[in-house]
Amino acid sequence: MAGRIVVVGSSNTDMILQMEHIPRPGETILGGQFSMAPGGKGANQAVAAARAGGDVALLARVGDDMFGRQAIEGFRSDGIDVEHVICDGEAPSGVALIFVAADGENSIGVASGANTRLVPADVQRASDMIRAADVVVMQLETPLETVEAAARLASDAGVPVILNPAPAQPLSDTLLRQISILTPNESEAELLTGVPVTGQQGAEQAAAALQNKGVETVILTLGARGAYVASPDFVGTVPACQVTAVDTTAAGDVFNGALAVALAEQKNLELAMRFACAAAALSVTKLGAQPSCPRREEIDALVEGPPWACPMGE
Repeated sequence: MAGRIVVVGSSNTDMILQMEHIPRPGETILGGQFSMAPGGKGANQAVAAARAGGDVALLARVGDDMFGRQAIEGFRSDGIDVEHVICDGEAPSGVALIFVAADGENSIGVASGANTRLVPADVQRASDMIRAADVVVMQLETPLETVEAAARLASDAGVPVILNPAPAQPLSDTLLRQISILTPNESEAELLTGVPVTGQQGAEQAAAALQNKGVETVILTLGARGAYVASPDFVGTVPACQVTAVDTTAAGDVFNGALAVALAEQKNLELAMRFACAAAALSVTKLGAQPSCPRREEIDALVEGPPWACPMGE
């Protein structure tokens, strides 16, 4: 049975330029290929969760413009509840400019637009929806005070909160104590803890530091090396599935959306991690953010496939 997932976060339109390599300061590269796709970390996570089988609602702001209207139509086409996606007449929709190199790495600049106007009052208006959720998912592309308000509301209602602390910024211990699962990458974990995550020992130390701040479960995403998990029920590394990367944009968002689905379906954390790692692996084999979000049948096929394709952790 699909669990109810509420995503609080951003929505952008991504403008993507594929290049041989990411331009250095002052460098101009000719011959790139341009495309546009819906994006934004909140919207990506909502679409990822919906395609992975979740019953998803999104709280976000878009501009009253072409990009905003296209975004809402896209959410509807994926079956996402858009009752609390606000069309803002005072600011344009968010836009991200993305360079993608031939090896799949990317560099991103964002003009946040209406995302900066998602405020705690919007959270309060959506309070019934948040309290009724099985899982709430958030990121940091909207104002921190809004993230804090949603975390407090969900935590007080006993709803588990997954926070993907990206883009990286300092977070208060008060907020961290309201987070059930924190999913930083290596650089985000280092910013939050001061611990360099350069190997297994660094990952363990950073996760322990975050747990000491009050986070119940830490999932440190390690890219092609998988993810390190520290929780009351499971500690260990879940390897990544072996795929050929085309574009790593939104891989973390897909991971978080799929993780929320698995947990809302009452999977244990180890199985939820396997499901989320498979979804993230599938996403990097395609170009774009939301266009790369895999469907449930694709994820299940990889999870249930040959063990060498997507191995379990020790």
